Amino acid sequence: MKLELLKPAAGSIKKKKIIGRGQGSGRGGTSTKGHNGAQSRAGYSRKIGFEGGQMPLQRRIPKFGFKNNNRIASKAVSGKSRYARIISNE
Repeated sequence: MKLELLKPAAGSIKKKKIIGRGQGSGRGGTSTKGHNGAQSRAGYSRKIGFEGGQMPLQRRIPKFGFKNNNRIASKAVSGKSRYARIISNE
């Protein structure tokens, strides 16, 4: 078997969708971007967490309580003449 004779499996390679090349191409005019609106314009990027107008997850879920699992508890313990600091994860 020679490397130059290797080919991908039949049907695994698809042609790239060419848009914005005139009305005769079938994908001209608005180039599959619809009419007006922010998404049709260059440089548009939606906000993180935006769900298309639906109430975002971070605003839907109830807000109550908070437990920090990474909290480091420290206590000062006095010895004979020195102070020792005990650090523990609770």
